[in-house]
Amino acid sequence: MIYRHLSEIFEIARQRETRKLVVAAAAELHVLQAILDARDENIIEPVLVGDTDKILEMARKEDLDLDHIPMLHEKDPGKASVLSVELIHKGEAEIMMKGLVSTAELLKAILNKETGLRKSELLSHIALFEIPGHPKLIAVTDAAMNVSPDTREKLRIIENAVEIFHRLGIKEPKVAVLGPIETVNPKIRSTIEAGELKKLFDEGRITGCILDGPLALDNAISPEAALQKGISSPVAGDADILLAPDLNSGNILYKSLIFMAAGVSAAIITGARVPIVLTSRADSRQSKLMSIALAAALE
Repeated sequence: MIYRHLSEIFEIARQRETRKLVVAAAAELHVLQAILDARDENIIEPVLVGDTDKILEMARKEDLDLDHIPMLHEKDPGKASVLSVELIHKGEAEIMMKGLVSTAELLKAILNKETGLRKSELLSHIALFEIPGHPKLIAVTDAAMNVSPDTREKLRIIENAVEIFHRLGIKEPKVAVLGPIETVNPKIRSTIEAGELKKLFDEGRITGCILDGPLALDNAISPEAALQKGISSPVAGDADILLAPDLNSGNILYKSLIFMAAGVSAAIITGARVPIVLTSRADSRQSKLMSIALAAALE
């Protein structure tokens, strides 16, 4: 299966049963606009947790229709995050979205060993991109969570990303472990770790995907570039998932695709018991809506 447009993911979300989404610290205009867009498309039923005075004032000022949306009052963003997690445990929400709360406070509630939502060993960020001129959707991971992951942590990031593709019906996504060159150089950490991951794949210890690396970006996404360099690989020129060496490179790639390549993204945090929509204020309204749709489309 190949997805070429985010609208295909959006349609899957529309066709599924409406999902319940809780917004932690919901007094944030762009988040409110996004959840209303998603509600109007029957993708979600939102619950707002936060300072209800500020939320209602914002609604009046911006003419937002919040009628019939349940709200729970909690001024403190950290406590609002904890309360949102509790709603998920009670079965009153299936998706969590970050509002006006720091990522650190949100993650503190999510990662609490006793009351949180941790499922896998590590949480990671994945962004699914539609890029003009590129023949299919392509994912970038990790652009927001893990600062300098080692080989073991990169293995978990791969597992999280592959799970998302499986839940979208893509049985064997192609993973490109990015680096600046295609050979292992002892002076370049990213190539060493890519080589280690390739060895794990060859040994059958990474499953559910096809993996190769190190691959430079051009050879990961361009068949012509791979052919010119004589790279023979089922991943080269046809990658579904781009594994960045670290947060610096992942974040630069993520923002370059948006601001220089006119890409539209759908991004979530994965590895928790439920999808977590964590968008940037700089993300477009369309990207925020698509991120909610991605979370709602997952089996």
